[in-house]
Amino acid sequence: MNKRMEQAKKLMEKLPRVTLGFFPTPFYKLERISEELGVNFYIKRDDFSGMSLFGGNKIRKLEYLLGDAEARGCEYVFTFGATQSNHAMQTVSACRKRGLKPVIYLTAVVKPDPEDTRSNLLLDKIMGAEVHVVELFENETEDEADERALAMAREQMKQLEAEGHKCYEVPMGGASAVGSAGFIGGYIEMMEQAQALGVTVDYVYHATGTGGTMAGLQAGRKLIGDDHTQIISINVSGKDENYPPKIAALANETLALIGADPSIKVDAAADIHTDLGYYHPGYEMPNEGSSEAIRYLARTEGLLADPVYTGKGMYGMLDHIRSGKIPAGSNVVFWHTGGATALFAEKEILGDLTAK
Repeated sequence: MNKRMEQAKKLMEKLPRVTLGFFPTPFYKLERISEELGVNFYIKRDDFSGMSLFGGNKIRKLEYLLGDAEARGCEYVFTFGATQSNHAMQTVSACRKRGLKPVIYLTAVVKPDPEDTRSNLLLDKIMGAEVHVVELFENETEDEADERALAMAREQMKQLEAEGHKCYEVPMGGASAVGSAGFIGGYIEMMEQAQALGVTVDYVYHATGTGGTMAGLQAGRKLIGDDHTQIISINVSGKDENYPPKIAALANETLALIGADPSIKVDAAADIHTDLGYYHPGYEMPNEGSSEAIRYLARTEGLLADPVYTGKGMYGMLDHIRSGKIPAGSNVVFWHTGGATALFAEKEILGDLTAK
């Protein structure tokens, strides 16, 4: 596998990239949870990606996305998310570091209080992003509001381009082939760390929304010929039957982008493992299982997860271990994608985390 890793790194070098984060991020065993649950439980701390105290997994994607934007001579960067989007905030911070102008369109899944700006939305405003909050119309779905936000942003980009300002569009969550390439590198990084510890990784768990991280991890796994490790993706929002094929297609587009051998493919049926059992009642809406998982991690290891992403990912992983879906003695990695700023967001997002 080491030779395949080196070949993969060479392929990655062809993509434009800027330096934003602090890599490699920490990878280590959580001893107390391992002892309690009967597995060897490791954590990959992409909440430490940087570039500020409030970093997260999107920084890996943004190194390539902003590299592409700068290579194209862009001045403005547009992106999207919910009002408390981790991705949008990390995009803003990355743009500020690189001297680009960030414009974000944020769907008010949970309506913010303009008199009490919190969490990521507060950080967006401190960093001086151009923020457009798109409120949902009566009887409008979240997806419909997202489409409306996209149309509004593209109209603004069209106007700016007509005035001579080049714009770059980053999709929600950075879920593009360019962005997902960052997680090919991330997967190689984790496997190198595991090998240095003499660990054969059986399972990797993470929370998934738009799917760009999953696509990159799966592309990385296939690229280095890792036929052993299973990546289990815990959904944080509702998805239909088209989601796994969509993610496999994105993974394969990412492999094509870096010039991988065309025979290396991610197959939706064989490779994509998602679980929709832990996101209810909806995106940015807490549930008792995720709240318990956040409390358990905090009270057992002193580490913080968030109610939107990592709390639900942790809930799914813990349930899989406790129910026996994951055999005792397995080497299990939880990929901590960040997002703890949501612990300081609106009450509707936070839920009750202080229960005994």
